[in-house]
Amino acid sequence: MLVKSKNMIEKMRFAGKLLAQVMAEVDYCLKPGADTLEIDGIIENKMCALGLKPECKGYAGYRHATCISVNDGIIHGVPSKDVILNSGDFVKIDVVGSIKGYCADITRYFFIENVSSDVKKIANAAQEALDMAIEMAVPGNMVSDISASVQNCIESKGYSVIRDFAGHGIGKNLHEKPDIPNYRRRSGDFVLLEGMTLAIEPMIAQGSYEVLILDDGWTAKTADGKLAAHVEDTIVVLKGGAEILTRI
Repeated sequence: MLVKSKNMIEKMRFAGKLLAQVMAEVDYCLKPGADTLEIDGIIENKMCALGLKPECKGYAGYRHATCISVNDGIIHGVPSKDVILNSGDFVKIDVVGSIKGYCADITRYFFIENVSSDVKKIANAAQEALDMAIEMAVPGNMVSDISASVQNCIESKGYSVIRDFAGHGIGKNLHEKPDIPNYRRRSGDFVLLEGMTLAIEPMIAQGSYEVLILDDGWTAKTADGKLAAHVEDTIVVLKGGAEILTRI
């Protein structure tokens, strides 16, 4: 269902606030020497304590509650004991949680101790692109207005937008229509309607937008090994401007 009822939106609002709370409380475990499997377990425990179901776990055979991508990792980074954080790392954590049958999707980035100016710049660019895209999520606009906003913002700063992955509708299911690419696409456009719930997620690269998928079948990295950034919020389209469901 593209347009959600007030009751459905309220359930997603509840899930979103709890998910944002979880992500606001994980800084303490993101430190040099920590491995991403350990971090995944901490986040899953926090989610379950709040009554959130980790929707990533079991999705298409995925075995973890989170996706944790580091430095040149774009999205879908598989938590592992072998991925150990170091000072200067740029970490992106993507989590989906549901409660009462409705989902919210969030991605936040974190700096491990002192990071380079390049990391700060690309992170800020992704956040700015997300905020600008959310402003476009009003009834009567098109999905392509969101896409163009992200692409214009990112490319004006000298970065590239990832084309292999996209934002999406969300609700009872993690992935619903419509797709929300981060670049202008000639097909598959949708008119935004009041009550639509969307996961908007700029994914950007310091260099080429070409993607490399690792042998685990999930982890997506930049093909050229340069930095990538990813940030995401779940929103509901409203006449007076989108409401962000995944911010406290």
